[in-house]
Amino acid sequence: MDPVVIPILVAAIVVVFLVAATVRIVPQARRYNIERFGRYRRTLQPGLNFVLPVADRVNTKLDVREQVYSSDPKPVITEDNLVVNIDTVLYYQITDPRAAAYEVADYLHAIDQLTVTTLRNVIGSMDLEGTLTSREEINARLRAVLDEATGKWGIRVNRVEIKAIDPPNTIKEAMEKQMRAERDKRAAILHAEGERQAKILTAEGTKQKDILEAQGTQQAMILRADGESKAVELVFQAVHRNNADAKVLAYKYLETLPHLAQSDNNTFWVIPGELTEAIRTVTGAFGDRSAGTGLPPAAQREDATDADASDKDHVAAPEVEANSTLALDAVAAADEAAKQAAVAVSDAKAEAEAAGETRLPGRPPASGT
Repeated sequence: MDPVVIPILVAAIVVVFLVAATVRIVPQARRYNIERFGRYRRTLQPGLNFVLPVADRVNTKLDVREQVYSSDPKPVITEDNLVVNIDTVLYYQITDPRAAAYEVADYLHAIDQLTVTTLRNVIGSMDLEGTLTSREEINARLRAVLDEATGKWGIRVNRVEIKAIDPPNTIKEAMEKQMRAERDKRAAILHAEGERQAKILTAEGTKQKDILEAQGTQQAMILRADGESKAVELVFQAVHRNNADAKVLAYKYLETLPHLAQSDNNTFWVIPGELTEAIRTVTGAFGDRSAGTGLPPAAQREDATDADASDKDHVAAPEVEANSTLALDAVAAADEAAKQAAVAVSDAKAEAEAAGETRLPGRPPASGT
């Protein structure tokens, strides 16, 4: 080999080495800290950079994107002396590569330890229930402390979240029992409230029903009474309009008497005092009023029978003399009216005596006038 070629090759290799040592290509979102003879010189930005070979060297390569760091569960004692394991998640970003490389030896370890001590200070002033229900407050206090401490390290803490709070198993069981008891309590309260509302609504419905029924009954009685009054008024007007005489009224009076004793609840029957006057009116309607009065033989026999049954109850009919000039039809009508009245009185008395003996055994039957 030619002795001239060897130095050329060596020179070429040295030039390539020097060029390779001089050029530094930094990727996006990366920062390189350069030291010259062991002293910080500058931080290379993304892109093509040139450095002095042999004199400059890359000390640290840092990623300036936002990163997530999840710490291991750490035991923390609450105010009520319960040990809980708390797992946190940290979102941070390097803002100053030089401070992150030279102000702290291991920024992740420093942040982790600072998080643990801050948690112990914060949760040590809370009980277990406050710890479980105050995550937002704990996160805010953690972020405030970490921002203040990591600012000089060239790191910005964007967010701190508590991932999990694990109390002891015995506390978990007690909490489950408490929650179950609370649910049962709420269920019982809701059930009682439902029954109360149901009873109130039922009572209100019954009240409204009774009120409506009473109002309906009242209206029905008012309408019935109004109808009866109008019917009586119409009958009264019809009687006066047709100019009914005493004959018709007396006959209708006698026709109504037998119906008075038909009720099963009657224990005695009162004979009206106007009965004799009604019979006298009917008898006089068919005969001569100037003639003497006297009962026919059939009426006298009925009167005698009633007198034997009761000395107090008697029915008197107009007397007609045997030799009077009454027409045969008038005498028959008078006899028939007297017979019907007497039979009605006898039936009523018999029913009253029978009812008295049935209801009050051992006592004399009651008689009424």
